[in-house]
Amino acid sequence: MPVRKGSVKSLTRPPRPAKRPGPKTLKLGRPAGFGTVTAYLSVEGGVAALEFYVRAFGAKELMRQLTPDGKLLHGRLQIGDSTVMVSDVFPGAATASPRQLGRTTVTLHIYTDDIDALWARALAAGARVVMPLADMFWGERYGQLVDPFGHHWSIAMPVAMTESQKRAKQAEAMSRFSPA
Repeated sequence: MPVRKGSVKSLTRPPRPAKRPGPKTLKLGRPAGFGTVTAYLSVEGGVAALEFYVRAFGAKELMRQLTPDGKLLHGRLQIGDSTVMVSDVFPGAATASPRQLGRTTVTLHIYTDDIDALWARALAAGARVVMPLADMFWGERYGQLVDPFGHHWSIAMPVAMTESQKRAKQAEAMSRFSPA
């Protein structure tokens, strides 16, 4: 008996799944507004943290979900083109706040076009200086802050420097790592 064209393919290929009925088709991938990596901060005082990030870094608050007792279950901010999520720490959670740990293991980094204005704004909102602003050997004006919730932030902006200026600043920086 002759084999009809296409009949072998139909036997070897699994049947296509039927489309699910429904008003929306699920779009795979990340949601709009999210980058590949998104920071999620655990804090004590979530609502105050959202308000601090708005004042300090010009964040735009996108979402605020509260528990009945007023704790931040989930908050979402936009800083520049990046999304940062925030929540209070809850009993039994797998995360802790920097205050609970007494330190943090992460520094969040912000690039800006006007570092001096953003720096002043963050300090006025209550951030503390960890590393003062300075022109660094890699060609950026850079400094580090800690927010009132214990999270560390670095802020940077590219600056024009000659290669000799970069070499001199690098030699100065590396001398601090030399044994005394």
